[in-house]
Amino acid sequence: MASNLNAGGVGQLFQLLRDGEPRTRAELAKTSGLARSTVAARVDELMRKGLIAPVADAASTGGRPPSQFALNPTAKVVIAADIGASHTTVAVTDLAGTILAERTGRLAVSLGPEPVLSWLVEAANELIAEAGLTHERVAAVGVGVPGPVEHATGRPAKPPIMPGWDGFDVPGWVQQHLQVPVLVDNDVNISALGERAAAWPMTDHMIFVKVATGIGAGIISDGRLLRGAQGIAGDFGHVRVARGADVPCHCGNTGCLEALASGPAIARALSQRGIEATDGNDVVELVKSGNLEAIQAVRQAGRDLGEVLTASVSLLNPSVIAIGGAMARVGEHLIAGVREVVYTHSMPLATEHLAIVQSVTAGEAAVRGASLLAIEHALSPEILPQSFALAD
Repeated sequence: MASNLNAGGVGQLFQLLRDGEPRTRAELAKTSGLARSTVAARVDELMRKGLIAPVADAASTGGRPPSQFALNPTAKVVIAADIGASHTTVAVTDLAGTILAERTGRLAVSLGPEPVLSWLVEAANELIAEAGLTHERVAAVGVGVPGPVEHATGRPAKPPIMPGWDGFDVPGWVQQHLQVPVLVDNDVNISALGERAAAWPMTDHMIFVKVATGIGAGIISDGRLLRGAQGIAGDFGHVRVARGADVPCHCGNTGCLEALASGPAIARALSQRGIEATDGNDVVELVKSGNLEAIQAVRQAGRDLGEVLTASVSLLNPSVIAIGGAMARVGEHLIAGVREVVYTHSMPLATEHLAIVQSVTAGEAAVRGASLLAIEHALSPEILPQSFALAD
């Protein structure tokens, strides 16, 4: 570890302080293996750049108490954006992920990339001004989109509900307008990051499931986001479910989970029975009002979701499955259906300590995750020296 720190200089030493836990110079020297004089010089450099700040002194064992240092979350800010099927949320956060300002606009992703991204950039500029900041304080931008993303380029890859977005250079377009690095990922992937950070920071194996206009999953395995070879791991909304063999899906296949258990799919099934429902919001309101048929339809959607998740439990062996997205607002009815199938059909060892729960971050999961995406990039050992002009 010491050799890595010596090679990376100040930026590498900073990685030891990124978790926000205060440490003394002596503790940093012991952990890094560097000489105390070297640590002292690099701590001074990090303080000059505003990346770390002194905190309450450590307990003394005699004499003057040693000074402690920790990440200064106000050193820079990042912009986080969650582009959904029918809305976009933009936020400015500090380096700890705390939201400083936020705005949501109702605009359909089907409008195409330039109208949606133009609103995103305009909202970001307004929020920066509202927070009393300058553009020089912005370190990076994180963006989530509701479809598959080629991880290497940040370009949407044949997204089913994003007409006009396929192959569009989202990072390049946004960077032209905001002049900072731009990271783009699938919204469910970043939601998994946001949910884990907020509720399950010590959990290394979990699945975040988003049930809304579409259905997808973000997978955390060994503490890392699992993207797969092309960046579409977790896109199980188009896995075939036996019950829906003849139900057409907008992807061109039949029997997809999304065609049976998404908000619009449940609404469509209810309207065919003469119950007025046009989208997932209507379904949620029907359930909250106690409509028995809506409750039963949601419970069945949970069972369909559970059918696919049962296979995922065997393949990935998570300890937590968190259900989020707009349809999670129906409460326990959806999750009850999932539990009914997963706990019944999975191997006992796989479910012995498995928690299937409602997301605690609600609609904030993707924004939190987009913030983390940007922060991780801005503070990485490779990028940090450039962002803060750190000396070796």
